[in-house]
Amino acid sequence: MSLLAQQRMAPLGLHQTADPELAQVARIGSHFIELLREPHILPPALQTDIPFRLDRLPWSRFHLLVVLGLGITWILDGLEVTIVGSLGPALQSPDTLRLSSANLGSIASFYVAGAVAGALVFGWTTDRFGRRVVFYVTLIIYLTGVLLSALAWNFWSFALFRLVTGLGIGGEYAAVNSAIDELIPAKYRGRVDLIVNGSFWLGAAFGALATPFLLNQQVFAVNLGWRLGFGIGGVLGLAILLLRGFVPESPRWLVTHCRNDEAETIVKQIEEKVAADTKQSLDEPERRLEVHPRKSFGLSLIFSAMVGKYRSRSILALTLMVAQSFLYNSVFFTFGLILAHFYHVPNEKVGFYILPLAIGNFCGPLILGHLFDTVGRRKMISLTFGASGVLLILTAILFGLNRLTALTQTAAWLVIFFAASPAASSAYLTASEIFPLETRALAIACFYALGTALGGSIAPSVFGRLIETGSSWQVSFGYLAAAALLLAAAVVECKMGVDAEGKSLESIADPLSRS
Repeated sequence: MSLLAQQRMAPLGLHQTADPELAQVARIGSHFIELLREPHILPPALQTDIPFRLDRLPWSRFHLLVVLGLGITWILDGLEVTIVGSLGPALQSPDTLRLSSANLGSIASFYVAGAVAGALVFGWTTDRFGRRVVFYVTLIIYLTGVLLSALAWNFWSFALFRLVTGLGIGGEYAAVNSAIDELIPAKYRGRVDLIVNGSFWLGAAFGALATPFLLNQQVFAVNLGWRLGFGIGGVLGLAILLLRGFVPESPRWLVTHCRNDEAETIVKQIEEKVAADTKQSLDEPERRLEVHPRKSFGLSLIFSAMVGKYRSRSILALTLMVAQSFLYNSVFFTFGLILAHFYHVPNEKVGFYILPLAIGNFCGPLILGHLFDTVGRRKMISLTFGASGVLLILTAILFGLNRLTALTQTAAWLVIFFAASPAASSAYLTASEIFPLETRALAIACFYALGTALGGSIAPSVFGRLIETGSSWQVSFGYLAAAALLLAAAVVECKMGVDAEGKSLESIADPLSRS
């Protein structure tokens, strides 16, 4: 029996009893008491400079490999999500899955619902067990869902496989964004996060180019081409498993979870790689941080911080997530239907119209991303949300008045999403950097889940039904609702935004392990 247990039992006079049965009961009781009490005893405080050593590093090949290993998932997601959106009209054919417009909207909602569930489950898992193990698990689930989607035979099978795909991608949002923010130096964090999230649209561009080829019935049978789109994406995704071997566990996470020696080893290895790549000597950081490591942090501690000390930040993150989720899920899951029903664009040509949208969405974060690190988070987030909201109002009115063609409608979306894409990516950036390290992945997951549930999950189904009415004004009212959310997000950011540019994560929000 441990000395601690004997001390706790002494007042009861149980540790010295001569009765063997009573002694056995005493031992069991002592172990139970230890389980209840010892987790609340904080281990000795630890002084660490690991966060500041990571933040003072110059950009190097190591950071590029991290971005490629983690961010390439978004490219694949963009590829297959765009294929789904572009193939929508083709999947309505009697020779394929015979889906209605409402069915297509519901399938998009299944995907989003899966992403919400995946984000919540794997968000907690990421904070509890580490970033590295989770981004392998979520990638495998995601690829499984993609490959199964290629084998769907009716509405329900396709919906189920899209749900599985969503589970994986939802988990990826939490694990990947956490790892990137904790490994990338502070002065580059904003632009890298925006570009990584924006890389989704590179995949979308490839998907838009591939769709006309896949739907060409002179090349593939009508019920084969769309399946190959999923199959090819799933096979290519297997290469990501190899790329992720270059990405280490987050030293920031390790040091707060009683694994300081492992964190020190990883940081030394990173420093050696960076010094060798850049040929620069690295100065010793002047700052240190005191933390009380724990193997786990209770959900009550995490949620009390989010709704207590960081309540206004929670409102901010939720508002940004709802606005961007409603916009993107309403537009991109139904854009093919808009082109087919209102502009009579042939199925095999839908991809050509999605391509410029994808390019605009990627160019926005690529061109404007550095301004989020220089001009500042609050100004740029407010500006991009506000500008995209105003532009969407103008487009909605013109669409309702039937003043647009397929070409001008696409041009309008390109301009809107040039501003909306960095705004949407900044919502994930905001959720990932304004909360304590120990709750980072769960915070991303919670606000992604809430934002998607409140804004994204209902949008595809609602717009699918609006499109079925055949009324351009009915659809326009949906776009106006999306614009109102964007403008509300701009106002909230202006009032509650956090000036996080160039700052270490630990100075933006104190780690829970610091107390």
